[in-house]
Amino acid sequence: MKVIETDIAGCLIIEPQVFGDDRGWFYESFNRDKLAAHGLTPDFVQGNVSSSARGVLRGLHYQWPKSQGKYVSVLDGEVWDVAVDIRRGSPTFGKSTAAILSGDNKRHFWIPEGFAHGFAVLSERATFTYLCTETYDRDADAAIRWNDARLAIDWPVSAPLLSDKDARAPFLDDVPEHRLPVYVA
Repeated sequence: MKVIETDIAGCLIIEPQVFGDDRGWFYESFNRDKLAAHGLTPDFVQGNVSSSARGVLRGLHYQWPKSQGKYVSVLDGEVWDVAVDIRRGSPTFGKSTAAILSGDNKRHFWIPEGFAHGFAVLSERATFTYLCTETYDRDADAAIRWNDARLAIDWPVSAPLLSDKDARAPFLDDVPEHRLPVYVA
């Protein structure tokens, strides 16, 4: 397992060691002890799987309070996955980092608590999976507008298919301070 740091502290790309032969392949998608050696010790309480068509953009989603850390990957297809630091007082507040996740590259992306998360589907379909450190809470559910100019995210889709929730999400500067997580050094 190879752990790659991104340009935002705490967000990590995990590349598993893949063992394959003419029968197929195998890899560990999660190993608590190996990730703990890199300072990552999440306590997962919920797992989710979604399927989306080409051009679908989901996000930028977060929960506050009851913030969720997410360990995400793609089982089949390909997505462009984004994490945005929305922790008030963080030195990287409003900054994003991204990774291509696919069934072929088998990468995982760790998105810590206090980040908004979204992805755009690049393949015909994508099956997306994620483990969360907090259960879903409708009252804490929130989103930030995917195309907020302040965030300057260079999405690889120009006219994405969006849910009503994502199309109407507020811009980061319009989110009341009490609805954003706080950075703790």
